[in-house]
Amino acid sequence: MGAVGTGKTHLATAIALKACQEGREVRFFTAASLANLLLEKNNKGALNGFLGSLKKTELIVIDEVGFVPLHKDAAELLFQVISDCYERKSLIITSNLEFSQWNTVFGDNRLTAALIDRLIHHSHIVIFSGESYRLTQSMRRQKTTRGVHGL
Repeated sequence: MGAVGTGKTHLATAIALKACQEGREVRFFTAASLANLLLEKNNKGALNGFLGSLKKTELIVIDEVGFVPLHKDAAELLFQVISDCYERKSLIITSNLEFSQWNTVFGDNRLTAALIDRLIHHSHIVIFSGESYRLTQSMRRQKTTRGVHGL
């Protein structure tokens, strides 16, 4: 977890890629896309099949928890996925929010507390700090451009 642009998704992607290279089954989702997919599968009566496919996955990456508040039903379904992973499979979650702010995403204090409790039990929490890599790159590029054009 940490500020925007500090490398959370980059590290999650690198770990996922390494797992793929080792022949592991990996799935990568943004929190919003997974939540929407879960709602869609649930509405079409295909949720159990989709959850079954996730159970075959060795690593699930859920990126960007905190950018988009989730619909109540979507939050409950995402909780189910994370709960199903608890003590059974590897899970990487990236977030720009501290745990104390996750109730703004999930919209339910009890569900959020239960979710966080499961996540932190066997986890390695990595805190990313510093300035946004993208902002730093943009500022460098602008300085270079000004220097070249004499601005």
